[in-house]
Amino acid sequence: MSARGRRIVIPGGTGQVGTLLARHFHEKGDDVTVISRHPRPAEWNSITWSGYDPGPWMKAIDGCDVVINLAGRSVNCRYNAANQSEIKASRTITTGLIGDAIASAVHPPPVWLNASTATIYRHSLDRAMDDVTGEVGGSEPDAPPKWRFSIDVATSWERAFFAPDVPHTRRIAMRSAMTMSPDRGGVFDTLLSLVRWGLGGKAGPGKQYVSWIHEVDFIRAVEFLIEKESLSGPVNLASPCPVPNRQFMSCLRQAWCTSYIGIPASTWMLEIGAILLRTETELVLKSRRVIPRRLTEAGFEFDFPNWRGACVDLVERWRKAQAEV
Repeated sequence: MSARGRRIVIPGGTGQVGTLLARHFHEKGDDVTVISRHPRPAEWNSITWSGYDPGPWMKAIDGCDVVINLAGRSVNCRYNAANQSEIKASRTITTGLIGDAIASAVHPPPVWLNASTATIYRHSLDRAMDDVTGEVGGSEPDAPPKWRFSIDVATSWERAFFAPDVPHTRRIAMRSAMTMSPDRGGVFDTLLSLVRWGLGGKAGPGKQYVSWIHEVDFIRAVEFLIEKESLSGPVNLASPCPVPNRQFMSCLRQAWCTSYIGIPASTWMLEIGAILLRTETELVLKSRRVIPRRLTEAGFEFDFPNWRGACVDLVERWRKAQAEV
């Protein structure tokens, strides 16, 4: 596939990750189309859809070179019945619709990348979870019910992705860790705000692992997956060096050049805070010890394999972005 002049369609491309990818491909000279329920003004093409119905948006997929589906309601919310239903449907139904569009296309795309999540693996302190031998979670006897819901969403999402009959399209489920970029409102911006306000200590026990990936490596990995025709199926997109939460936050404090010890948050404090912020403690208490075995064995090399170096780069760029505002 030519590296330039590609037609790339990104359903659900208005979030943090989608914007990173759309900006990258557009700056390379690719013809980018974002499909979204709420399109935003951008330099690339935008199409409106409901996410639940077929429509004119399907024409954008016929004849394109790459589909990267990122559609899905944010999981940063309380897991009440209504939100759980929307979280799951916004992933499975939308993915099924894209599969239908590809299956009916006269010229189906050669490759379809679909968002998945590193949360699909079990809570793991004892060993790393790669994309060859990793253990899918959900059956752990001590897992909270809400953690099982996340596993059900992840596995249902991937079933919806691999179900359509699209013999001419290579499929990759991107089991992504948290993508770290200095953009306002992203996960790194949120974590850094805790450090800046003196709250950047360990969360809960601090032993739980944090899996992450620097935005530069995420974008490079997506490009690698598009071009590497031998890769298909689930692929972990995460740094090869996940770190315990205690170390993760310590590195972030040091990168910010602060000498204080961040105020830790006990589990009960996190539970109260999650209710006030209308989110769930799973996002910080579940141990995601994920490594990218298939990527590295295929020859991918990370620019930012270690969190300490990634922190320094991200903080520096965050400061620069704030100075330019």
